[in-house]
Amino acid sequence: MNAPISEIFCSVQGEGPYVGVRQVFVRFIGCNLQCQYCDTQREYVDFCRFEENPGSDEFELIPNPLDVNTVAESIESFSSVHSVSLTGGEPLIHADFIKNLQISAPLYLESNMTLPEMAKKVKDKVSFVSGDVKIINEFECDDFETHIEKTIDSFKILKTTESRDCFCKIVVLENTKIEYVLDIMDKISDYISGAILQPVTQGYNRPSVQHLLQIQKQLLDKGINTKVIPQTHKMLGCL
Repeated sequence: MNAPISEIFCSVQGEGPYVGVRQVFVRFIGCNLQCQYCDTQREYVDFCRFEENPGSDEFELIPNPLDVNTVAESIESFSSVHSVSLTGGEPLIHADFIKNLQISAPLYLESNMTLPEMAKKVKDKVSFVSGDVKIINEFECDDFETHIEKTIDSFKILKTTESRDCFCKIVVLENTKIEYVLDIMDKISDYISGAILQPVTQGYNRPSVQHLLQIQKQLLDKGINTKVIPQTHKMLGCL
């Protein structure tokens, strides 16, 4: 079982309610969306960069695609980690690979939540789910209603349980419409432990503090545990 991977490294989680925890990151290549603010590798690369010494900025190049045993061995070379972040790209594209990944640490899935059939394959495998809610003005979409249906289905499949924490993350732009946020949150609030409002940090129409606080208040008024947390790893200058 093989998968194309751009990076494997150990660092700290820079987003969401688990910000600051030590993780191994496995960054898969490939995504089914093209969000305007995306800051990760979209195209296939010939080699995966493996940073054996965390924070060293020194990488071993491993030919792509990587087999599942090589990835497991790379992950297990790190110790004292909270979990293993499966990120991308969109890791659910590689759901079969994830199912066959045998490691000791819990899995932390970072997903755009638009592939419910793939979500079914890994729902019993992951312990943490950072699920994105993509708003209509973030990317080109021919059928936004179908996109929302798939998002709701994915959250329902990967919902918070006694053994899994699922929360949602919304990247907020200057033109993010509050009504869109409230509508989708009404439909997924029963499946999540809370919501993270993440101001875009790539320079694309950054939201005002007032706009962030307005969205947060309306979600809090609905009883949804909502926090505003920027991308802290960008501040640290780490991977």
